Amino acid sequence: MALFQVPGSVFPDSEFIGQFIDELKDKVYSAPEDARIAVDGSLLPEKTGKELDQEKMEDALYNFFYKGTPSKISIPLKPVYPRVDSELLDHIRAMLIGRYTTFFNAGNTERAHNIRLATEALNSKVVFPGETFSFNKEIGKRTVAKGYVKAPIIVRGELSEGIGGGICQVSSTLFNAADHAGMSIVQRYSHTKKVTYVPSGRDATVSWYGPDFKFKNPYSQPIFIRAKSLGGMMSVSIYSAAAIDFRPRSIPGAPALLPEEMPIKMIEEKPGA
Repeated sequence: MALFQVPGSVFPDSEFIGQFIDELKDKVYSAPEDARIAVDGSLLPEKTGKELDQEKMEDALYNFFYKGTPSKISIPLKPVYPRVDSELLDHIRAMLIGRYTTFFNAGNTERAHNIRLATEALNSKVVFPGETFSFNKEIGKRTVAKGYVKAPIIVRGELSEGIGGGICQVSSTLFNAADHAGMSIVQRYSHTKKVTYVPSGRDATVSWYGPDFKFKNPYSQPIFIRAKSLGGMMSVSIYSAAAIDFRPRSIPGAPALLPEEMPIKMIEEKPGA
């Protein structure tokens, strides 16, 4: 911790102390967890996180330096509160303001698996008044480490195979639910090829390094997103406080009967494919 600037004098090395505090900050940080609604509808309470109290830690280090005697320093921590607690979540799930349901082939296990993972990541998200929701930011990168698998996707108008295939059905279902609830659509792109799970022009394609789906909450109350996937159906519902003055839009329903899907392997094995 010592910096010898001139012979015979000793000063604290502020750069070293700053680096030490930055390293300590990363090691002790514990992220808070928002309150959530479980699959069975029960309310899961929030969890408070913790972080380094940098000012107190810096004071403790300088006091130790100038005292010049061995001492034990307890790392000072302060709480990090979640954005959404149980009271708020209970308050904003009172009124259903938008909903949309789409269907998929549950027999396509890889695609169904990806849809389930993305749906779980979307469930219980809260968007505050004036806040913009980004699908890519909130769901995160779709990787093998997170459990996503290869499944059919559309690339430049052609059927292909990639990690996270099927995710666009989740973003498209969210788009229609958000539109139904009167959200302000900030950014949306359609696929280059027509999809079968929503009416023409009602899809929202997403890609981690490409297009995103974004909407803004125009109301004076927060909104709460409830998403679930069961069998060959996924649904997104949007709730808010009972006092919300919302302006729903009329939107077309999704087709319940989908064309038969052919797995990638069968396509590759088919003569002339």
